[in-house]
Amino acid sequence: MKIDTLTPQAAILEELGERLARVRKRQGMTQDALAEASGLGVATVRRIEDGSDSQLGSWIKLLKALGMEASIDGLLPEIYASPMAEALGGKRSRSARDGSEADQAFRWGDEQS
Repeated sequence: MKIDTLTPQAAILEELGERLARVRKRQGMTQDALAEASGLGVATVRRIEDGSDSQLGSWIKLLKALGMEASIDGLLPEIYASPMAEALGGKRSRSARDGSEADQAFRWGDEQS
């Protein structure tokens, strides 16, 4: 399932829990083994995989135990590059700054000469 802005929180938690269970199983781990490796209780692992609300700290422990530290960084990157901010505040080309002929000669496909 694709998670987007319209996905309800409960559905996101359920989806993430299912993804966690799939990764755990692909790595050949039981819930008991993951709980032990992460320092969490088995009941906590079960709740998270069932889609119950959980603490971010628990997710961090689980992802580290699964060797997925890069996923943690992906949650909120250190540097966020907004495409809109780059478009509005980024460096403009020289021709755009000085109004060169290349800029003035450009026409949209539906414009008449």
